[in-house]
Amino acid sequence: MARMSDRLGPSLRLDVPEGFDDTDDDTQVHPMARKLFTGATAAEVFGKAHEWVSEQRVFLVDVSWDFAHDEDEPCTLSVYFTFEPDPEDN
Repeated sequence: MARMSDRLGPSLRLDVPEGFDDTDDDTQVHPMARKLFTGATAAEVFGKAHEWVSEQRVFLVDVSWDFAHDEDEPCTLSVYFTFEPDPEDN
């Protein structure tokens, strides 16, 4: 199985300002990702999210909900997550 770092594209990275170092801080910066799911109904959006999450090795951190009036797919679910480590990396 390919490692997560091997599957991510080179353009997917977290840019950090030069000189940034919080390794000595008690509360360090932890990068996370966000994925948007849209649909015409809440059921459709949650169904898409359920299907995607069940196929991924991710740890859900938070979610948020929005309704964009006057859009074809007004329901939007934002899922915030981190990648679970590959067992081979431990």
